[in-house]
Amino acid sequence: MIDLHSHSTASDGCYSPSALIRKAVASGLSVLALTDHDNCSGLMEAQEEAARQGIIFVPGVELNIDWPTGEFHLLGLALKTLSPSLRDVIAFLEDGRRQRNEQMAEKLRENGVDINLDELRGAFDTQELGRPHFAAMLVQKGYVKTRQQAFDKYFAKGRPCFVDKAGSDLSVAVAAIKDSGGIPVQAHPLSMFVSWGKIPEKLLEVQAAGVMGLEAWHPGARISEAERLEELAHSMGIIATGGSDFHGEKVRSDRKLGFSSGGLKIKDSFFYDEPLPLVNKTRGSEDLSFRI
Repeated sequence: MIDLHSHSTASDGCYSPSALIRKAVASGLSVLALTDHDNCSGLMEAQEEAARQGIIFVPGVELNIDWPTGEFHLLGLALKTLSPSLRDVIAFLEDGRRQRNEQMAEKLRENGVDINLDELRGAFDTQELGRPHFAAMLVQKGYVKTRQQAFDKYFAKGRPCFVDKAGSDLSVAVAAIKDSGGIPVQAHPLSMFVSWGKIPEKLLEVQAAGVMGLEAWHPGARISEAERLEELAHSMGIIATGGSDFHGEKVRSDRKLGFSSGGLKIKDSFFYDEPLPLVNKTRGSEDLSFRI
């Protein structure tokens, strides 16, 4: 089993980077990528624990991209270092995220919801807060019954507490990942909210910007959709990957390490057998070593 998309407390996950590695080993994984949102601060800790635990670690990141429809996230997989250009992109996105959280908290207070960011940080022990944490806190405080109700009432686009995310230019983010020795892969492409009739055209546009892979298998896609996306990736000559987008049980209890669309195990061929493999089989996982 492998997993090429997961999160730790370095962004908005529930497990520390080292605890996440230990959980991956206990879950039977042989390969794990840590891809925190707009953040690489957990990579060294995770890499050191992975060496102790004997699991192949893929250093990564997940960047928010400015996009006209839905949302666009870009994974950077197999990073070798944190280049100056990637540092700049991360700093821009982190500042935007902080401002967004402050604005959402203020909007909630204006709508009669008693909440503050220090309370959220204390409840979730994470460096990067987001809408899922706000939604979970609203459930805990009894303002709504479910996280989905929180989104429907407060945080979805057009609702009173919605605030747009800051996003990097796609070409700038792609260049930053490549400057860092990584492979840019589009995460959960169905989040673009583009019809199936237009997806091939949009994916070609994304490929032309330098994106080298597509996360075909993601819990947000049905099995039939994941299979279709995998076929599209292969027809375009780019990498197909799979991930759980695991954050931890306190944030997304429905997502499990090593499992993706339809609850199926993630195929290890996404790591070992792709036309642009993430590991050099003649040298092993040392090729994935991340250095600050």
